[in-house]
Amino acid sequence: MDTSRQFLANLLAEAGVQVDGGAPWDLRVKDDRLFREVLLKKNLGLGEGYMLGWWDCERVDELICRVLKSGTADRVRGCWRLIVRLVPTLLVNLQSLSRARIVARRHYDLGNDLFQAFLDSYLQYSCAYFKGMACEPDPLQLTADQVSRDLETAQQSKMRLICEKLELKPGETLLDIGCGWGGLARFAAENYGCTVTGVNISRRQIDFAREFCKGLPVEISEADYRLLHGSYDKIVSVGMFEHVGYKNYRTFMETAARCLAPDGLFLLHTIGSNATSPDIDPWISKYIFPNGVLPSIAQISRAAEKWFTVEDLHNFGPDYDRTLLCWLRKFRDAWPDLQQRYGQRFGRMWEYYLQSCAGCFRARDIQLWQIVFTKIGRDQPCCRLT
Repeated sequence: MDTSRQFLANLLAEAGVQVDGGAPWDLRVKDDRLFREVLLKKNLGLGEGYMLGWWDCERVDELICRVLKSGTADRVRGCWRLIVRLVPTLLVNLQSLSRARIVARRHYDLGNDLFQAFLDSYLQYSCAYFKGMACEPDPLQLTADQVSRDLETAQQSKMRLICEKLELKPGETLLDIGCGWGGLARFAAENYGCTVTGVNISRRQIDFAREFCKGLPVEISEADYRLLHGSYDKIVSVGMFEHVGYKNYRTFMETAARCLAPDGLFLLHTIGSNATSPDIDPWISKYIFPNGVLPSIAQISRAAEKWFTVEDLHNFGPDYDRTLLCWLRKFRDAWPDLQQRYGQRFGRMWEYYLQSCAGCFRARDIQLWQIVFTKIGRDQPCCRLT
């Protein structure tokens, strides 16, 4: 047997995964070139092999979860090419003002039809909140209608949770940094009577958001967060901090502090890493989110400490596992209508993206945090003496 195949098969076996086994999480290999690529490129080789059809697996999410929880992935040494890829992250600001639109062009501007096919009606492209809902079976085993209903309910619960944490009131002003397709801006304006300013750099999202929020006190502007000014009662940023980059965390916090009213509240909703690292996941960065990097709690805290007090930290990362599987189910249902435009290779890429991320959250390798900040020295009403 080829030594690379044997080595990888032995490692996977330690995670309870068999090569060409019969379990849903087992790896069924169609091209033996996969083994050498995985040993050379680790997760980049695994993801590219899936895109090329070199292997299949009924439940990629569970495969990834088992590999991560077992720690076997750490025993595959990275090649020099992956180490070289880290050099720019250390020497260059990959998320500078001049480079910020790369991710917009390559991901968020792919096509609104794609995102409308698998997201909810408010186009919430971030973790839903399932607390209080029945613990349903695997979303992939539910009916399409049930998945859509569950996702719709959970995403509105997430938006309501954000608005309640921000203590939004009628007449207040809300700044939404990285407002996506305008779903949260619309929800807040409709249900809490506030005036919303949403900023974004994705032109397709901006065009959609302006139409989606028409008739409401919502203004959608094309602007980079670094250029923001003005004063707002409340600030929110959902699913955008992952694109900021560790060289810019303090600039982001300084901007939020500059724009937040003295008695205001700022909520940051972001995926996060358990460990502080400049590392950028090579497959995700190459094919899904160019130059994306996940912050650690330590990095967020250090960036915020000059301007903010942390009032609340909430982790509901496990809900992202369920969210991603709902998206996967809806994507599969919609794929026959999308296939001609996007192509088979894209379909496999997107499936691997959604499933591998679900596996990462299930293994608790990455987290989802909502952090509520106030400006240092802000009066807390319940603590006032007079």
